[in-house]
Amino acid sequence: MKPMPQPETSDPTPTARLRLRIAVAIPITVAVGLGSKFYSGPGADWANNSLGGVFYEVFWQLAVLFCLPRVSIRRIALGVFIATCGLEFLQLWQAPFLEALRANFFARTVLGSTFAWSDFPYYVIGSVLGWALLTRLTPTDES
Repeated sequence: MKPMPQPETSDPTPTARLRLRIAVAIPITVAVGLGSKFYSGPGADWANNSLGGVFYEVFWQLAVLFCLPRVSIRRIALGVFIATCGLEFLQLWQAPFLEALRANFFARTVLGSTFAWSDFPYYVIGSVLGWALLTRLTPTDES
């Protein structure tokens, strides 16, 4: 007599589980990052103008890993850092089409509006924290 086939379980794949964890982390990161833009307590100038760079890096790393779960976390962290630095330098270019985009809050949040060397340390911190978070979210058999 043949054994009865076992019903398939609905256990999601490792990639699906990873994407679920990322889907939870992204709105939290966005909320905290946007909250830093509107914070009005002690250190508000720093929170509004600098701290957001940390969350910006983390958000983009999460977004890239969500879309490309098989890419190494190190490559994602480095790629996002390089892209962010490129966007920072793009702020030196005041082309009319970029200025029109920057008139919108969300586009200005992504593109930035004013070049500042002081943003780069926050990108480094965000890259390291993002790498650490992605490492935590990704099971060791998936990294």
